[in-house]
This record gives sequence, structure tokens and C-alpha cells, in this order.
Amino acid sequence: MNASAIPKAMTAPRGRDLRDARADRLFKLALAATVVFVLLALGSAALSMLWGGRHALQMQGLSFFYSADWNPVENKYGALAPIYGTLVTALIAMVIAVPVSFGIAFFLTEVAPRWLRGPVGTAIELLAGIPSIIYGMWGLFVLVPVMTEHVTPWLNDHLGTLPVIGPLFQGPPLGIGLLTAGFVLAIMVIPFISSVMREVFLTVPTRLKESAYALGSTKWEVSWDIVLPYTRSAVIGGVFLGLGRALGETMAVAFVVGNTVRLSPSLLEPGTTIAALIANDFGEATETYRSALLLLGFVLFIVTFIVLAIARFMLMQLSRREGN
Repeated sequence: MNASAIPKAMTAPRGRDLRDARADRLFKLALAATVVFVLLALGSAALSMLWGGRHALQMQGLSFFYSADWNPVENKYGALAPIYGTLVTALIAMVIAVPVSFGIAFFLTEVAPRWLRGPVGTAIELLAGIPSIIYGMWGLFVLVPVMTEHVTPWLNDHLGTLPVIGPLFQGPPLGIGLLTAGFVLAIMVIPFISSVMREVFLTVPTRLKESAYALGSTKWEVSWDIVLPYTRSAVIGGVFLGLGRALGETMAVAFVVGNTVRLSPSLLEPGTTIAALIANDFGEATETYRSALLLLGFVLFIVTFIVLAIARFMLMQLSRREGN
């Protein structure tokens, strides 16, 4: 046997180990670079909006965040009305979209026959790809007349006279307003939430559901007591994903919200959201007005960040409880 072959055989694996270690370090550096890039992008976006809004912040001070007086002619800017409109429309959308999405997901996973699950699931996924401006046009030409002729008068007559919630449903039959915008947002986020719910419902072990059915449980009991607790964390994540989409939606809301910067308790009166106000007025805004709109963009960034942080905190708490 050649003596020189022994060192070569021994050094070959060592050379491969060195190459693998070098490749592993490069891979870790690439991953770290992507994380740093994302953090820098988020930070630069937030800081650029805050820097662009410094003139409005210097002029208005902290009253910008809690004042409802918005008058660009007099250089008065208060963000309370668009903040209120953003939160209210998103809340209306979630109140409608979450139970509907749960029903769709449970129907597709537990009730619908196999030949129907594929087409319905595909149709719902296609809804997520429709541009938001199409939803806005549909809302303006289809939903607004229905709200004007049927929904708004009924709400005024039956709910507008109630002592506590009555002011929420009092208003002229215009059709446009916060409630209509909430309906459109709900239709937009239903595909996202229902798709997430459907996928996580499929992860529930079949033996758990079959055991519940064997004990005489109904489909509702199985869905509420077995499926939902098992997938609770993922469902909450999907709900907050839809909420994040609803908070930042622009074009669809701009068509039907009314675009009036005013603070009113009625859901039937026109209002506005942060994204809709920026989209409508930014192109023609003067220097100070543009600064106020940029500061509004920073506020929307913070609101979205807070919502996602709350979602993360809730998921961590649920994970701890499930772990215990």
C-alpha cells in the first residue's frame, strides 16, 4: 500500500468539513443580512414619515393626536377623526368577517361533500386576488344603493330609537359611511381569514373528531369544543392577519366611506380613514398639509405595529397556557 495515500485519505474529509463550515457561516451571514434589511426597511419607513411630519408636529404639538379639528385652510390638523374611522371600520369588518370565515372554514372541512370542497375553496382563494379598487367600485354601485333604500331606513326605524346604541344607527339615508366601508372591508378580508382557518382546521387529528362524534356530539359541539380549542392560536393569528389588512386598506374604503373628516357617533354618516385621507389629498396638498398627512402615515404605522404586537403577545400567552 502506498504510504502517501494514507494522509490524502485522512485529509479529504477534513477539507470537506472546512468547506461545509465556510458555507454554513456564509449562509448564516446571508440570513442575518436579510433580517437586518427588513429591520432597516421598517425603521427607515417609520423615521421618514416621522421626519416628513415634523412641521405639523411642531405646529400642532401633541394635540395632533387627540384633536378632532381638521381644517387645512386654517392650518388646523387633528388626527382623531381619521384614527376613529380607521379603528371603527376595521372593528366592523372583524365583527362580520370572523364568524362568516369560521362558518366557511368549518363547512369546507366538515360538512361539504368532497366534490364541492375544491371548487368552493378555489373560488374563495380567487376572491383574495381581486384588486381592492374592484371591491370599491362594487361597493359604490351595488352596496351603496342597497344601504340607501333598505338597510339605513330599517336601522333608523328599529335600532335608532334604542337608548344606548341608538346614536350609532341614526343618520340620513346616504348609503355611504363607516358602516358601508366596514361591510366592504369584511368582504375583502373574509378570503384571508377563512383560508387560514380552513388550513388549520385540517390539522385537527381525525381521531379526536371521530371520538367526539362517537360520544354523540353534534357538529356544532365538535367545532366549538374540539376543533376551535385545538387550533385556537392559529385562528387568532389569522384573525389578526385580516385585521392588519383591514387597517391599511385604501382604495376600497375611499369609494364608500364618504371622505369627510368629522367625528360622529353615527355609523351611517360619512367619515374617513387614515389611508383614504392620505390617498385622496396627498397629491394636491401644500407643504404643511403634506407634512400632516405624512404624520398621519406614521400614526397608521404605529397603530398597525401595536395591533401586531398585541397579536404576538396573545399568541405567546396561549402557547404558555397550552404548554402548561
